[in-house]
Amino acid sequence: MPFYHKLGKIPPKRHTQFRKENGDLYYEQLFGTIGFDGMSTNMYHEYRPTMVKEIKKQYSVAPKVAKENNIQSYRFRGFQVPQFDDYLESRKVVLTNSDCNVILSAPRKSTEDYFYKNTDADEVIFIHKGSGKLRTMLGNIEFKYGDYLVIPRGMIYKLDFNDEDNRLFIVESYSPVYTPKRYRNWFGQLLEHSPYCERDIRRPEELETHNEKGDFLIKIKKKNEIIEMVYASHPFDVVGYDGFNYPYAFSIHDFEPITGRIHLPPPIHQTFESAGFVICSFVPRLYDYHPDSIPAPYNHSNIDSDEVLYYVDGDFMSRNDIAPGHISLHPAGIPHGPHPGAAERSIGEKETEELAVMVDTFKPLMVTEEAMKIADEDYYKSWLE
Repeated sequence: MPFYHKLGKIPPKRHTQFRKENGDLYYEQLFGTIGFDGMSTNMYHEYRPTMVKEIKKQYSVAPKVAKENNIQSYRFRGFQVPQFDDYLESRKVVLTNSDCNVILSAPRKSTEDYFYKNTDADEVIFIHKGSGKLRTMLGNIEFKYGDYLVIPRGMIYKLDFNDEDNRLFIVESYSPVYTPKRYRNWFGQLLEHSPYCERDIRRPEELETHNEKGDFLIKIKKKNEIIEMVYASHPFDVVGYDGFNYPYAFSIHDFEPITGRIHLPPPIHQTFESAGFVICSFVPRLYDYHPDSIPAPYNHSNIDSDEVLYYVDGDFMSRNDIAPGHISLHPAGIPHGPHPGAAERSIGEKETEELAVMVDTFKPLMVTEEAMKIADEDYYKSWLE
């Protein structure tokens, strides 16, 4: 994150003695990315964060690719992904490349008997259905419908759900996820033309500090495998921290749309960026107001990127036969545009209530076996008149 946050108790200076009431030292840990060049946080633990008691199972969760070189447009019916009690078991990779994984998840239960840590990737979790609490070693955040949860790599966390009807759209990024550069000044502050600002970003407020030893199971993801490790102290034993590297939440409902007299291109919807892709938010907004405008998007060529659109709610004006939870994939190499009749229907319309999340990748996406289970393989024919 491009701004500083502090929670709990910390010493006046970094890397100096910080003692408990009994005179023992708290254990300092630097939590950073990109070596010592990226965003970092200094945290202070009750116990050493290095005490591993046992290494248990290690198993693959690598996605199985069905189509490695894909140029076919697809629709995937996301709500057909089955529900699972377990959070990790529920995560199904539907699209993948060397920069990211696009995942659908429908967990029924909270993460109860283990903690989870993704050492490879930042995670952006979009809450389509459900509510609850993200619990992390750096504090807790309440979440609900429409929230993005941005979780840096290496963060130990749990998800506590309020009920069993949960639907998540997840993007794993192998490079850090940031706010877009063009929205920030040289100091990292979000500028006046940004569609959101710092006050829209919800940082951890509740620091959950456990001073206890025992057997604590952490499931760690590394190189497409889950490794189960038992730690000797509770992972949530941080008494305080400060820095720039922490989880946060941002609601899609707080994204303020940018509009114009004629149709503006998708970058106006950009919400996050990484080295390999961008994430955009399509939200309710006024349509273009030139007297001869066509609010539906013009046909355009996907030459450099694959476009993934996850439909959340409302009537998406450029597509026919689209429902919540559907995903459309328009791959690089071919043009795409509105379905037949969509441009004509849009003329004269004043506003839209659509809600969607878009992921544009700079490398081609491979289609997995899990995606083919929910695929409409005739979708590419839906532009025929």
